[in-house]
Amino acid sequence: MTQTVFITGASSGLGLAMAQQFAQNGATLGLVGRRLDALEALRAQLPGTHEVYSLDVNDEALLHAAAHDFMAKHGVPDVVIAGAGISVGTLSELYEDLEQIRRVIGTNVFATTSTFHPFIIPMKNKGSGTLVGIASVAAIRGLPGAGAYCASKAAVVQYCESLRVELYGTGVKVTTILPGFIDTPMTKQNPYTMPFLMAPEDFAVKAVQAINQQVSYRVIPWQMGWVAKLMRIVPNALYDHVFSKRKRKARAGE
Repeated sequence: MTQTVFITGASSGLGLAMAQQFAQNGATLGLVGRRLDALEALRAQLPGTHEVYSLDVNDEALLHAAAHDFMAKHGVPDVVIAGAGISVGTLSELYEDLEQIRRVIGTNVFATTSTFHPFIIPMKNKGSGTLVGIASVAAIRGLPGAGAYCASKAAVVQYCESLRVELYGTGVKVTTILPGFIDTPMTKQNPYTMPFLMAPEDFAVKAVQAINQQVSYRVIPWQMGWVAKLMRIVPNALYDHVFSKRKRKARAGE
């Protein structure tokens, strides 16, 4: 039976790479993104037949309409990936950055919950399905200038864990993916060294494997998993001394 996958953030970056990998494996996709031209270009290059939904994931009504349309055409999906996300440097001391903080939290956290919402009851009734939250290794420790992004990704990790426990025994699984540094338009703006930088295509292969195996939690690449474990146990005094010297993420317009 053909696998069906609904994925937000499909017009670029990690979402696009995962969409390509799933399609190569024969899946039928619901592709969600803000840019219709990019989505149509992606659909044209993919094998198989796929649905395209051009919308902002913060528009709850449009997002849920897309979810119901996809289910009406293809049934309850096997996999739902909340892949849409944004990253921008912020400073809480600046009033003008408060709106950016709100936007990052809304897109990265609330839109993840809103993406999952219309599928949960149908998946529970079906007794199967996998919900996938895309977090980041930035969820592990706070980084200068990235308070909103780090907080949002930490929230995704804890939200997905809570959801996983809630759905235990229903047949519905929850997978949390924590990408390290992946070579995408988002990371190209980073003003600092990015260890273990990974091509998006290589990331997608590993991510799709983890999703299909219904792994609960996976850091990709694996080397960043070890870095994350070490960062968890570094004393605050040492961590603060070292990372306070790190170049901060650029704010919007910088």
